[in-house]
Amino acid sequence: MAGPAAMETPLMKQYNAIKAKYPGALLLFRVGDFYETFGEDAIRAAKILDITLTKRGNGSASEIELAGFPHHALDTYLPKLVRAGNRVAICDQLEDPKSVKGIVKRGVTELVTPGVSYNDNVLERRRNNFLAAIFSGKNAMGIAFLDISTGEFYAAQGPENYINKLVQSFGPAEIIYTKSQREKFETQFGEEYATFALDDWVFAFDFANEKLIQQFKTNSLKGFGIDGMNEAIIAAGSILYYLEATEHRDTEHISAIARIDEDKYVWLDKFTVRNLEIVSSQNEGGVPLLHVLDQTVTAMGSRNLRKWMILPLKEKQSIDERLQVVEQFYSDEELTEKLLEQLHQVADLERLISKVAVGRINPRELLQLKRSLKAILPVKEILEKSASAELKKLGDQLHRCDFLLEKIDKELMDDAPCSFIRAGL
Repeated sequence: MAGPAAMETPLMKQYNAIKAKYPGALLLFRVGDFYETFGEDAIRAAKILDITLTKRGNGSASEIELAGFPHHALDTYLPKLVRAGNRVAICDQLEDPKSVKGIVKRGVTELVTPGVSYNDNVLERRRNNFLAAIFSGKNAMGIAFLDISTGEFYAAQGPENYINKLVQSFGPAEIIYTKSQREKFETQFGEEYATFALDDWVFAFDFANEKLIQQFKTNSLKGFGIDGMNEAIIAAGSILYYLEATEHRDTEHISAIARIDEDKYVWLDKFTVRNLEIVSSQNEGGVPLLHVLDQTVTAMGSRNLRKWMILPLKEKQSIDERLQVVEQFYSDEELTEKLLEQLHQVADLERLISKVAVGRINPRELLQLKRSLKAILPVKEILEKSASAELKKLGDQLHRCDFLLEKIDKELMDDAPCSFIRAGL
């Protein structure tokens, strides 16, 4: 952080005031056409991004380290900072410098963390980007996982060994916990995962329960299967608070939470997952089992296959239903080819819809969304004509989305995608 001497200029006074609001975050401070970093942030950024480190006020008493890059290169540099484990506060100019005398008003428009991002360059297409929250209560531990880019939200609670297996299986990009439990969890997860500690008051049951009820617009949490799971509720509620704290307030796409049922899956410890090389290889250049099996044509399918592999089913009926569907595709090559032809038209619907919900979708992505939705009807018809009861059931569950397609067509023809985005479809 900048030293006292650097606070002599109005610009650095503004910088330090904003920096103080985001302790621990690397602040990208917009100055004209550049994002600048100062002091310790500049030293860290220059090393990670391999950019030039200079000094502001070189030779003067207010000398301070400086490193920056053009604002249009944000998508190139931001992923490198985040993947290095940094929380990055993006501070933009909130008014036109040409119309302002003196210092331009600035503010943080987004705090990007390893576990909270919509940026395609930060995210991996074929795996979820989960933020995890852990809370240790008197009788049990609670955990929640959220992928804000898809809206998937899960919660569970149980003994410590079960929670550790869940962390190993889901592989979150970031873990948050209460400051009073910092030492325990930093020792346990700090070396392998990006972590962040929140104030203890965030991890209160009444606060968390109310957060979830407000988010889902319900009177209780009974319909989600987590009612009475107090530790899990506390963990899930802390995630919603963390989203607000990182300036992610548009969260309507997070509309439900699912309970992870311990009895439903085979739980593999980290040594088994590692030794079997299920999702990653121990050897450089090695090929894990996931990469051998993953012949999916959509990013959504790949992420789903990964979840199936790290959470193997235990119930015979569910296993048989899945095998019957696989057998149907294996034995009917014509059916498989017809479906693949349509699926090749489908982009990442989960992440596109999430971008619509938060007003971050661009015209090019709207066209991808349109093309993807148009593929739903032929897929639905193919499945419903199948002799397989399981495939027919899947076909019945698909919505035609006629109204949505009509609206996209109209807005794109009117050349008004911006108003369309603001209206949230």
